Order: sequence, then structure tokens, then C-alpha cells
Amino acid sequence: MDLDAFYLIVTYVLAGVLGLCIGSFLNVLIYRLPRGMNIAKPASHCPECNYKLKWYDNIPVLSYIILKGKCRNCGCHISFRYTVVEVLCCLLWIACVPLFYSYGVWVVAIACIAVSALIVIFFSDLETLIVPDSMVITIGLCGLALLILEIFGLGAGIGWADRLIGLAVGFGFFALFYFGCLLILKKEGMGFGDVKLAGVCGLLLGWKAMALCIFIAAVVAGFAILIQWRASREKGKQYAYAPYISAAAIFCLFFGEKIIELYLTLLGF
Repeated sequence: MDLDAFYLIVTYVLAGVLGLCIGSFLNVLIYRLPRGMNIAKPASHCPECNYKLKWYDNIPVLSYIILKGKCRNCGCHISFRYTVVEVLCCLLWIACVPLFYSYGVWVVAIACIAVSALIVIFFSDLETLIVPDSMVITIGLCGLALLILEIFGLGAGIGWADRLIGLAVGFGFFALFYFGCLLILKKEGMGFGDVKLAGVCGLLLGWKAMALCIFIAAVVAGFAILIQWRASREKGKQYAYAPYISAAAIFCLFFGEKIIELYLTLLGF
């Protein structure tokens, strides 16, 4: 086995293990950030009986299986979401390795951080209709880091100008919709957190992939929200939109440029 192959295998293993551990921390952020809680204190505990979890109660995935999805102290059901987030984070971190390894370890690390923040936003908005500003800022810093790498020729080849245009496209498109609804309908059509999220996603993805992200998010959200509305028929109900932006952003971060290149090739460009 040559040295490059060895380093690649080590990177895969580290990405998987760290992804699981970070996924456990993301669950803390998903629960605490929307509620304005300190992310460090108090220590992890059961929300029903306040039982302070031991270290062996916090082993990603395994603890859930061993405890059969219940609190060790009171037997209260533990949401399966915790395990889903841990496994999802692990798989996405592993996926970042083959997709970005050729651009360097720094790009892999930035992609992993951005994906983690998008996971937090996905579940936070889905459960509470709140998009944590700290996670939006994190994605923005990831986009800025990639932009700086592009300037020095060390990025993912998207180009710093395309990233700045992506920022303008993402923020501008959703801001137009947001303020248009205020002007015409006299009410919000979406939360301003979605507008900020779209802006930083544009910086992260570049304008071409961001355009694809907007399209995917709109189509999927349109069908999903229509199904939810037909099921409940509840007037004035608010629907989460950030999960669709987040999921589309992760997809486009991974495959957006490749899909666009294939599309342009089919068109003969």
C-alpha cells in the first residue's frame, strides 16, 4: 500500500469516527440553540427527569441501541432523531472525503463543517421553525474560507467571483420574495432566517449551484407543503422552509457543479 492510499484510508476512518461524535454534539445544538440555552451547561440530561447522562449513555448510536431508545433512569422514550442525526453526520462526513479530497484536506474540513451546520438548521427549523443565527454565520464563514482559498488557487475551482455572485443571487432572490410578500400580502411569506440562509448558501456554493439549489428547494418544498396542507387544511399554519434549502444545499455542494456541467454538455455548450 502506497503512502497516499494509507493517508486516504486514515482520512476516511477519521471522518467517520469524528462524524459520529460531532453528530452527537449537533443534537445538543439542535435542542438548545432554538431555545436560547447555553450549549455547555447544564450537562447532557434527560429532559423529563433531569437525570444527568453518564459518558456511557452518550456513545453515538450504541447507547441508543443498548438502552432500547429509553432513558436509563425514568424509562422515557428517547427520540430516534438523535440516532438519525449521528448516522447522517457520519455518512455525510465520509462522503466529503472522496468528493473534496483532491482539493486538499482544508476543503474537506470546510465542507464537513458546512454540512454539520446545515444539518442543525434542517432539524432545528423542522422542529421549532427557528433558524439559528450562529449556524448561518458558520456557513457564511465556510463560504468565506472557500472564497479566500479560491483567491490563492487552493479552492474547489468555482472561483471567488462566482461565490460573491452566489451570495447576491441567494440573498437577492429570497429577499425579493420576502419583501414582495410584505408589500403585496401584508404578511411574511417566509422567515427572514431563510433569506439569510440562502445568502450564505450562495457564498458556499457559487451562483450556478445556488440557482440549482433554489430550484430543487422550491420544487420539493412546494410538493411537501401542499401535501401537508391538504392533510391538515389548517389556516394560517406556518411551514418550515429552511429544511428544504439545507437539504438542497448539501446536495448541490456535493453534486451541483457536476450536474450543471452535464446539463451544459447535453445542450452542446
